[in-house]
Amino acid sequence: MPMIMSENLRLRAIEREDIPRFVRWLNDPEVVYYLLHFAPISKASEEKWFERQMAMSPTEGQIFAIEVKEGDAWVHIGDTGLHQIDMVTREAEFGIFIGEKEYWNQGYGRQATQLTVKYGFESLNLNRIFLYAVAENIRGLKAYEASGFVKEGLLRQALFKNGKYNDIIVMSVLHSEWKGSES
Repeated sequence: MPMIMSENLRLRAIEREDIPRFVRWLNDPEVVYYLLHFAPISKASEEKWFERQMAMSPTEGQIFAIEVKEGDAWVHIGDTGLHQIDMVTREAEFGIFIGEKEYWNQGYGRQATQLTVKYGFESLNLNRIFLYAVAENIRGLKAYEASGFVKEGLLRQALFKNGKYNDIIVMSVLHSEWKGSES
């Protein structure tokens, strides 16, 4: 698969060499605060996850490394992907996180979201892309809305994390509604 690119950001296939970063990020309480991720992970469990991803058909799900251009180099800052792709209903679940905290609040999550949605609609011919977001994740919700996602519903107190029950917002974007802009 060719890389999915904008001027200063690209999505590429994940590689085995990325695993140590995944483990570091997914064991950082700040990084996973709004993720639907609960327990610490080991390198061994992440390697098993990686092997499952490699065995999966691209029509079942795809995970991408998010990289930003720094001079002449590309820096891996997080991951995005389309999960549980259903080729009958033409839908997939979207997910994203920026693991390198020094890249937070710079628009990279929004840009990666837009590239992933564009890929889902233009390359996979999806009709609907949906997501689940913790209601308190204001930064994430703004990025999703800027990418065309609309609120479909609220799952009240559907997640117990960080010592409390949290509401989950269900959002989606339909191909017919999608702006196709990467602004």
